[in-house]
Amino acid sequence: MRPGRQLAVLGVIFVVLYLLVFFAGGASGGWKDRLEPKLGLDLVGGTRLTLEATNTVDGRPPSAESLEEARTIIDNRVNALGVAEAEVVTEGDRNIVISLPGENRDLTEVGSAAELRFRKVLKVADGSGAAATPPPATPAPSGSPAPAPSGSAAPAPSGSAAPQVSASPSAGGQGGGAPAPSASASPAPSASASAPAPSASAEPVPQGVEEQRKAVEQKVGAAAWQAANGLQAPANVSADPTLAERLKPFGTLTPREVAVLPATVQFNVPTITCEQLDKRPAGSISDPKQPAVACESGAKYLLDIAKVQGTDVEDADPALDQTGQWVVSLNFSGDGQGKWTALTREAFNNEGQACDATALGQDGKCRVAVVLDNKVISSPEIQGVLTGDSQITGSFNNRTASDLASQLRYGALPVTFEPQEQQNVSATLGESHLRAGLLAAGIGMLLVIVYAFFYYRLLGSVIFLSLVLSALLVFGALVFLGRQIGFTLTLAGIAGMIVSLGVAADSFVIYFERLKDEIREGRSPRSAVPRAWTRARRTIISANAITILSAVVLYIVSVGAVKGFAFALGLATVLDLVVVFLFRHPIMAMFARTRAFLSPRVSGLGRVLPAKGDEQPTTRNPRVKEA
Repeated sequence: MRPGRQLAVLGVIFVVLYLLVFFAGGASGGWKDRLEPKLGLDLVGGTRLTLEATNTVDGRPPSAESLEEARTIIDNRVNALGVAEAEVVTEGDRNIVISLPGENRDLTEVGSAAELRFRKVLKVADGSGAAATPPPATPAPSGSPAPAPSGSAAPAPSGSAAPQVSASPSAGGQGGGAPAPSASASPAPSASASAPAPSASAEPVPQGVEEQRKAVEQKVGAAAWQAANGLQAPANVSADPTLAERLKPFGTLTPREVAVLPATVQFNVPTITCEQLDKRPAGSISDPKQPAVACESGAKYLLDIAKVQGTDVEDADPALDQTGQWVVSLNFSGDGQGKWTALTREAFNNEGQACDATALGQDGKCRVAVVLDNKVISSPEIQGVLTGDSQITGSFNNRTASDLASQLRYGALPVTFEPQEQQNVSATLGESHLRAGLLAAGIGMLLVIVYAFFYYRLLGSVIFLSLVLSALLVFGALVFLGRQIGFTLTLAGIAGMIVSLGVAADSFVIYFERLKDEIREGRSPRSAVPRAWTRARRTIISANAITILSAVVLYIVSVGAVKGFAFALGLATVLDLVVVFLFRHPIMAMFARTRAFLSPRVSGLGRVLPAKGDEQPTTRNPRVKEA
């Protein structure tokens, strides 16, 4: 063989790789800056948020197109926050990971669906749970229009004749419901008990929701289920104390189970509280064509269908009003403005007496709830027909107003997400992690080298040089890939490289022990080197191929830090194979021609080499000549 050719190929690979590192696209700054790899948040500090796509109907993952559209919208929202170097990527078939290096910040809001709905408030009932048992003094709100609503059950924010929608974000609560009666069946439920609302049996619901409702029915029992679906207004347990006992099982339902109930059941059953409603899964009121239930300040609202939606808003911007308060200015589209005007006219005139007495404001006008996802931002009384743009006003500051405006401006997400994990790492802790990771890698390499020199002596230098070359190749590849594909080195990645040291050491052991076997069988050291390489090569390739295959499978099926571990392990193993073929074998062929290689004390071959003065066999199968 001609080892010089293979070493020359390895030299060319090094030159090309580091030319890319120093001069390829994205390289900037001084020489030191160009040699810095892209480090993960656990090494430099920052925030990482993992969002998981959910589907409340059948649990299937979203389509790749929907996930990519959601990623683009979330990326625009994050950039609108004014942060630098934020990274938004998809992982697997349902996860989006947001990484914000160098800054700790709450990013959960950027994953909200931002589905804006404007719904009339039709009825109000107590959502604190106090109405579930007969109160000693104050009766629970009833469905009759005669009694005036109590202060706790029907908060009525004051409105203004100006074209604006008053908001109070701090008082908002979550809410929603499963698909409820269709708009054609009951566009405006009445508060009167003589005008029964549509029952749950008449509702068109998806099959998945229907199956979940059957499970809830079995949990609460037939008696409770029948009593709840027979209610035409919020239950008056004062008139029928036994009703409270029959409806009690609904108070044990989880928020996810409450979400699949009909909106009328969520509203009329007093044992279903705002605490349960507020914790329902995201997207519980995503259907604008169905009435819904939401909470605000401890009160349950039965909301009309959404006649104005976020898609009717052309633009949204944070601004300061005349009083110096931050507001979100809404600019409706042409069709959207007509819908908004029609909705405010309905609310102002209370057309069809759709809003009952419990839902009217202080001036006797209907209220319109501004609902963002599952949250009621505000529910002001409409005091005039609004023909122009409007504002969402309230307890906003610059940041919260900008966040809400960016959500509305870039549109609603096509997929519903739930935050799974948010990790905040300080810069000091990240630096400590980096030092610990590098120290672990250094100790691992040092132990391998010490053992190699102790056991193999001169051959240990081959192991040392091979590990150094592998480390340089891996480092250059990390810097280049960090700029080109955004790969970030994390603690898990460092762990993968440390594990690759063991894989590299295994290939040395296989080769050197095969070399010893050849010498024991009678070959000279020079002839044993190529013979040992031929027989050990297949084993080395097979062992490394298994490691690479494991890393690929782990990379495909994993997410987060485990994916970084798999990538680093696979990359280091591949580059180790390059060093094995282009450096280790040719350098051994060169060593085999030196005198030191023939010395048992120096070479590390030890007992397998014949001592000085001993007869060394010249052939494995000497022929016996006949006399």
